[in-house]
Amino acid sequence: VQPWKENPCLLGDLGHTPLSKKEGVKWQRPRLSRQALMRCCLVKWILSSTAPQGSDSSDGELELSTVRHQPEGLDQLQAQTKFTKKELQSLYRGFKNECPTGLVDEDTFKLIYAQFFPQGDATTYAHFLFNAFDADGNGAIHFEDFVVGLSILLRGTVHEKLKWAFNLYDINKDGYITKEEMLAIMKSIYDMMGRHTYPILREDTPAEHVERFFQKMDRNQDGVVTIEEFLETCQKDENIMSSMQLFENVI
Repeated sequence: VQPWKENPCLLGDLGHTPLSKKEGVKWQRPRLSRQALMRCCLVKWILSSTAPQGSDSSDGELELSTVRHQPEGLDQLQAQTKFTKKELQSLYRGFKNECPTGLVDEDTFKLIYAQFFPQGDATTYAHFLFNAFDADGNGAIHFEDFVVGLSILLRGTVHEKLKWAFNLYDINKDGYITKEEMLAIMKSIYDMMGRHTYPILREDTPAEHVERFFQKMDRNQDGVVTIEEFLETCQKDENIMSSMQLFENVI
């Protein structure tokens, strides 16, 4: 059994449910249960600092303790994301505990992922992931940017998640994904998961994944993948969606 089959994917549950069954289904706000959210490394990092000892309740719901801080523009953030007001307050409290300055820098991301993936080297992946969250490229992530990104990854639509994934792959942000960029992301994930992953990963595995993805995605064979090619191919090809389950435990 592949280890990443157990956890929430960067692209949600796309590999498990045929897209045709998702179309036309009204989005329902899921419960912010500890069981569901604590599988996301970034949420686990934030909420672990605020969870009272022995707070796991019988129904698995997140215990929301009294919030002394709340972000400016809470109503606006609630409109921008798919988190409730209480969820945003809880996330903000943890964020302020971990980052009193109100900013997360790249070194913090590296520490988070080193903690959750001690068996490998998470440095490069943390760098790429940080840049995907750092929308304006100023080297720091505000709480607002952080929760907007988390909302997309945890509760976004298929289209929103795929656009976010494209942004992650598009390392230099020129609007195209090259084979080299995709390979760099894939290698960083394999490096982070470590050599002790089961099944044992061969050195050439990332390159094989990239070659397979590119053959399908680069429809006009010009050596780059556009956002249109990426979205169209991913949404039509269940094998690609299933392969992207590799991301399941790396957010």
